[in-house]
Amino acid sequence: MNFKWKKFYYEILEDFSFSEKSDAKAAEILNGLLKPVDISILRKKIRGRRANVYGAGPSLEKIKKFPRGINIAADGATSFLLERGVVPDIIVTDLDGKIKDLLRANRKGSLVVVHAHGDNIDAIKKYAAKFKNAIGTTQSKPFGSLHNFGGFTDGDRAVFLAEHFEAKKIALYGMDFRSKIGRYSFSRDSKTKRKKLRWAEKLINYLRRKSEIEITWSKSS
Repeated sequence: MNFKWKKFYYEILEDFSFSEKSDAKAAEILNGLLKPVDISILRKKIRGRRANVYGAGPSLEKIKKFPRGINIAADGATSFLLERGVVPDIIVTDLDGKIKDLLRANRKGSLVVVHAHGDNIDAIKKYAAKFKNAIGTTQSKPFGSLHNFGGFTDGDRAVFLAEHFEAKKIALYGMDFRSKIGRYSFSRDSKTKRKKLRWAEKLINYLRRKSEIEITWSKSS
């Protein structure tokens, strides 16, 4: 865990009253369920290419044409893309989207990056091993076959992932942090979801200032 992300991580724990021990437990369980995968596959997919990152905000549904580049879906956005006949190249998920759609995309070739945190232990136990060649991530200290590329929510983790693996440009779609919650977010707790979206916005804006890679909010077309 690099120094800067460590600072953010402990701020997030305090803000949400999350447990670092629970995060570590979830990570241990996920690490035990996934087989090691060479993450150079992520670099080969992303490096030097335009990365289109799809969040699950309401503006996602306004997209009519999909731009060229590598498509990275944040969890529930996978369902939208599949409905439009687009199989994401990469899915970033903490397993609270539609599992049947995540698995279907995985069977069709999507590389799935599964995240462990203290609140998704049951989902990890039930679903993580069902994915083929899944890569595991944690928001705490990485170990074993787990990685930490930075980020908190599925959406901003997808952006951190694209930045880490040196995309040429990162274009954001469906990243609506201050509007109503999109129906593809599949969220049951709107209050917590809005709080998480504020953190996602903060983290993406931090990355936009820090990175040499252009990160833009793109209009749906």
